[in-house]
Amino acid sequence: MTRLPLEGIRVADFTWAWAGPYGTMQLALMGAEVIKIESTKRPDHSRMRSLASGPTATGPNQAPIFNELNLNKLSVTLDLTQPKAVELAKRVIAVSDVVADNFRPGTMDKLGLGYEVLRQVKPDIIMLSSSAVGAIGPERLYVGYAPTFSALGGIAHLTGYDDGPPIPLMGSSDLRSATATAFAILSALYHRAQTGEGQFIDLSSRETISVLIGDAILDYTMNHRVADRHGNRDQIMAPHNYYACRDKDTWIAIAVATDLEWQALCHAMGDPPWAADVKYADVYSRWQHQDEMDRLIEEWTSRHSHYQLAEMLQKVGVAATPALSGTEMFRDPHLLEREFAAEVEHPVMGKMVVIGPPWKFSGTPARVMRYGPLLGEHNDYVFGEILGMSREEIQEFVDEKVIN
Repeated sequence: MTRLPLEGIRVADFTWAWAGPYGTMQLALMGAEVIKIESTKRPDHSRMRSLASGPTATGPNQAPIFNELNLNKLSVTLDLTQPKAVELAKRVIAVSDVVADNFRPGTMDKLGLGYEVLRQVKPDIIMLSSSAVGAIGPERLYVGYAPTFSALGGIAHLTGYDDGPPIPLMGSSDLRSATATAFAILSALYHRAQTGEGQFIDLSSRETISVLIGDAILDYTMNHRVADRHGNRDQIMAPHNYYACRDKDTWIAIAVATDLEWQALCHAMGDPPWAADVKYADVYSRWQHQDEMDRLIEEWTSRHSHYQLAEMLQKVGVAATPALSGTEMFRDPHLLEREFAAEVEHPVMGKMVVIGPPWKFSGTPARVMRYGPLLGEHNDYVFGEILGMSREEIQEFVDEKVIN
């Protein structure tokens, strides 16, 4: 077994829903021991609601969405409204390297688990709190979820067709925020390794979206131009779009950056007479006449399958790829070769196909090792083996519903 990059790192994970858990799952995929601190009184709502197409969970251990957001993690249950549970949580944190939450600002302080308290428990602790707009400023108490992240962050305004409304991106904004969470924690771990210092990270999901549209922000700041939606088109390249293919609801993405690539596309299309028109002679002329050009290209693409077109165009040096349905993604040869998906055996839901790590390490490959945990599945391990509590002591806390 190859050593994983975060082996030996332990995370006390208070996150829930999508944005927080997906971020800490990236750490778990890299080998960190991530302990999800939950409660049967108020379980993670992704355990109870599908939040996407597919079956609705009938119990806290039957939610596919929860499983896919919490792979490789452990789970304990504590009723944090009880002081004894808070003390147990502190004991877990005392033997951890990282604490993460994505509650509304101030929630961890109200629970008695704010950063100033936790740094007394573990002086070099790294704590990350993710919220909609951060813990500082007049909007700090705004409730937020994925669509508001993309709206407030600005990317929704830029996403969509020029004659349509903004597109809020929905759950993908959560995952973008979560990726920033993982990156920030990795940076803090590196800093601690160099200096011995822990730190508090106040992460604004809104700002994790804004950093993705720096070109639009700079254009407004420097040139006073407000960027708008333009569908799949590019500000320079043309053609640059999705084109309907032969079979129902199938599409091919084509992007042409140079005159040489344009000539290759024309040859692939059989050098149609219209392509020789002077209005398609250079990049700027093609960009100016995109509406008509796209209709003519689509007359050709609509006679072929999206995979046929991708293979044909890639061979001649034209950037092209099929738009894949969910089913096609799990059958795509390239994604299969990269081990895009993995299988896990869930004790309640059975064999499940899940998304693997979206990146590859040559020397320390991240991997899916186990299913998302059952609710409270690891109470005995965490409280018994890690904290050294006796069975009698654990049972006493169970009877008092501290561990619940």
